[in-house]
Amino acid sequence: MAIDKRYDFVLFFDVQDGNPNGDPDAGNLPRIDAETGMGLVTDVCLKRKIRNYVQLTKTAADGKSINGYDIYVKEKAVLGRSHVEAFKDLAIDLGEEARAEIPRDLLSSFDEWNLPDGISISDDDENGKKYVVVAADADKKAIKEYIKESQPAKALKDFITKIIKDAKARKPKAEEVEKGRDWMCARFFDIRSFGAVMSLKSAPNCGQVRGPIQFTFARSVDPIVALEHSITRMAVATEAESEKQSGDNRTMGRKFTVPYGLYRAHGFISAHLAAQTKFSEEDLKLFWEALRQMFEDDHSAARGLMATRGLIIFEHKGALGSQNAATLFERVITKRTTEGPARKFSDYQILIDGQPVTEVPKIIAV
Repeated sequence: MAIDKRYDFVLFFDVQDGNPNGDPDAGNLPRIDAETGMGLVTDVCLKRKIRNYVQLTKTAADGKSINGYDIYVKEKAVLGRSHVEAFKDLAIDLGEEARAEIPRDLLSSFDEWNLPDGISISDDDENGKKYVVVAADADKKAIKEYIKESQPAKALKDFITKIIKDAKARKPKAEEVEKGRDWMCARFFDIRSFGAVMSLKSAPNCGQVRGPIQFTFARSVDPIVALEHSITRMAVATEAESEKQSGDNRTMGRKFTVPYGLYRAHGFISAHLAAQTKFSEEDLKLFWEALRQMFEDDHSAARGLMATRGLIIFEHKGALGSQNAATLFERVITKRTTEGPARKFSDYQILIDGQPVTEVPKIIAV
């Protein structure tokens, strides 16, 4: 059953001697507001950690995700495969595949060539012939790019190029797109929660979903300092590097850290959007759990010591809510308890309506 209440929440987490969210456009330096010096962590970074936690806790012993708790955007995922699976499971026609007998002089070429996604080989046991099959929903552009990169024999290239023209994808009807969207919402936790754009050109169209959970960037409560450290690896990667160093075999590198930073993010959960994606009370319970625990199984030397320090949840009486979110957030403040540079969480105190927050999560009915 979908949730029927609106929620607004404030999340506090900290980092000690680590890089909470490096910026690839700035040499992986910690993200910083250039005008104020405040540290930043993107909403995408926080969602990634939530996805990772759900994937970790909702994977069965056989390595498969528990029904309804698979993750759509996960490491090394090919998104279009899920769309194809959805349409096949719903028995929705994807179009016409292309099939052609492989000439005998090309059989050895196919054996030496790794087939791209969308192309397969089919055997006819009765007459001993082999056929190349191009799926109706195959990404023709990706196949052509793969052919260009892999550089197969010219005869094989010409044969495949001719066959893929005959594969015809079918554009799904509006009601079929809606069925695909509902299937994806039921299957994937992150689509039910955060939404997704599933109108891919290279896969069946499953529409778009606006998720009920929305995040802001996290921003440090005080300016941060990004430190740069030199590090040394007592090894090299190649023989050439070893010879160049006369056997000294050292590799120098750089590492960036924040000595300490307490970050604050805001979030919103819409009951109206939850009704569209079927985001349930059980999903909500898992989400709160993920916010509390998402750093516990995500430790690394690069991120240092990170932990959730506060979670204040404003639970409204109905779907529309009873108070303005900005007004509610203003009730939550942080206070310094020490002087000088902050280096630990005890240097701060989280207050709501002037009272210390000691529970995680702290649920307040409004």
